Amino acid sequence: MPERKTAQQPEDLALMFVERAQSKDADGLTELYEADAVLAYPPGRQTVGRDAIHAVMEQLISAPVEFKPEEPLPTLRFGDLALTSTRPADGTGGRVQVARRQADGSWLRIIDRPELPS
Repeated sequence: MPERKTAQQPEDLALMFVERAQSKDADGLTELYEADAVLAYPPGRQTVGRDAIHAVMEQLISAPVEFKPEEPLPTLRFGDLALTSTRPADGTGGRVQVARRQADGSWLRIIDRPELPS
């Protein structure tokens, strides 16, 4: 597996997600999550753990979807936790994530809600 850059700030995760999705890199997308992370996707369901998240990412990048960087909203931090969000370009209402600082100082997502109803 190639060595990929890590998120040095929680805000880096959203841009890294777009870059890896544009590159059709399901492995790289999965590496943005902790081992037992929770992804609220597909809509109305929860996907738990990297293996399950990887399967969702493979489906996501196989769809004819264009991924674009989105405007970040202010990050809220509490110690080693950060709440990040972006204003979605596709009008889904909002994207929010909780990231946790890792022992090496990098950040990974632990909770990801990629869309909220408008």
